[in-house]
Amino acid sequence: MSAGTGNAEFPWQYDEHTRYMVMGDSLGSGYGAIPQTNGYAFELYREGIVDQIAHTLFCNASVIGVTSADVLANQVPQAYVFHPDIVTLTVGGNDLARIMEGADAGQVLSEFQENLNAILYRLVVDLGTTVYIANLYVIDKIPGADMIIPVFNQIVAGVAGSYGVAVADVYGAFQDRSGLLVIDKPGASPTEVHPTNAGHKAIADAFASVMH
Repeated sequence: MSAGTGNAEFPWQYDEHTRYMVMGDSLGSGYGAIPQTNGYAFELYREGIVDQIAHTLFCNASVIGVTSADVLANQVPQAYVFHPDIVTLTVGGNDLARIMEGADAGQVLSEFQENLNAILYRLVVDLGTTVYIANLYVIDKIPGADMIIPVFNQIVAGVAGSYGVAVADVYGAFQDRSGLLVIDKPGASPTEVHPTNAGHKAIADAFASVMH
């Protein structure tokens, strides 16, 4: 029996259900998990972390490959339709990928900060949504990641703090642990930087620790 369902009769009126929206990139979509429904967001829903399953409306708007600009332009408008009570957000990894492709690091980080500020303003101030955001883990096999990720995470903490948004410490959850990334698996592509099932569980635990 799932902890999220219990023995309660399912309520068939949804007006007062907790509306949970997952926003952001491939982490929210469950990329890397097998099956993808073992992704962090599905774990939070399934385990009743957001609310009891029978009292939760679940909407996953995450899309593989999106940047903070994409979230602002395409996913935030969807939030105005769904009107979520709670949002979990993972964003920024694809912004940083632009640096690996030769973009100026300072400009990328500045644009990310501006976009994140706009995203949180619309969700928190305009819609009144409770938002939880994740920082990023370091990928040891990518040169320079150990220098750029802490700077990125400081930006996340600063912008989130200005809106009272709690930060799930995924950076700390992944530190000094193995087996959490697909890139660590034998024969994996050197560009496969997504979490394994264990990695998604670690992300879910990081979110859960700030949601209760």
